[in-house]
Amino acid sequence: MEVWAQLVVRVTPNARRSEILGWGMDEKGRSVLMVKLAAAPVDGKANLELIKFIAGELNCAKNQVVLLRGEASRQKVLEVPEASLGKLPVR
Repeated sequence: MEVWAQLVVRVTPNARRSEILGWGMDEKGRSVLMVKLAAAPVDGKANLELIKFIAGELNCAKNQVVLLRGEASRQKVLEVPEASLGKLPVR
């Protein structure tokens, strides 16, 4: 049985390449993964790039990364397999 976790991500679109910058804090004091995306925030391209990029970083299938909230925002909440979170940089 797969256990899921929520991952809060702050994205910066239109970067030269997609990369993880590290961890930061949001206005509520929660840990946020800072990510640069090599996609424009047009027609959902940045959201698709985020899902593809995070799935690659976590070494899981793209359909295991689900955008829960923040479709039109820079701050997004993803649902990912909890077992894969260890592949992210240390907080």
